[in-house]
Amino acid sequence: MKWLAKWLHAFRKAAPNELTGDLRKRIRQSFDESSRDEEHFPSTIDPRIYHVRLIVQYFGPLAGKRVLDVGCGKGRFARILLAENPGAEVWGLDISEEMLKFVPADVHTRAGSMTELPFPDAHFDCVYATESLEHAVEIDRAVGEMCRVLKPGGRLVIIDKNAEQAGRLETPAWEKWFYREELEKLLRRHCRNVSSRFISYWEDVEPDGLFIAWQAQK
Repeated sequence: MKWLAKWLHAFRKAAPNELTGDLRKRIRQSFDESSRDEEHFPSTIDPRIYHVRLIVQYFGPLAGKRVLDVGCGKGRFARILLAENPGAEVWGLDISEEMLKFVPADVHTRAGSMTELPFPDAHFDCVYATESLEHAVEIDRAVGEMCRVLKPGGRLVIIDKNAEQAGRLETPAWEKWFYREELEKLLRRHCRNVSSRFISYWEDVEPDGLFIAWQAQK
């Protein structure tokens, strides 16, 4: 399997490691354009999908708590969290203001970058990022920012794609997928009780290795 290891290494090296102003603009424009594609970038998600249930279950009751969806897109996850926890204060952040136009009015929104979250330290009780960290480019900074805005004792969930499956889907040049141990190591710089596991869209379906969920507590 040496050929696979070399291919994965080349795949990782090809992705940029610095979020320059030009690259940030390209990423924002890409998602601005994608906001018009409801088929591939929908405004809603089936609340039974395990990606949703995992977040809801790990966070627990959210009444009186403040939650941040990092890279929220059109707010499909935030919509469900708020519907199931009407006493929560749910925020959605995204690089694309066009995407944010689709977020429900009762979800607070802020345009910005994952690498420079426009919130004070220890501001949120729970933070999550679903298939958005892969677009952050400067991954260590983005993970550090999510942990920075999280309160002590707060909970964090990241759901993203497995680097061992790289090449399985067509992706933009800046997109990065992750190894389990890679993000666990980054999370342990700031958080405790760090764990990860393979997940599927449906709880009763065996994971095929594409998606990984990382959980941590600060």
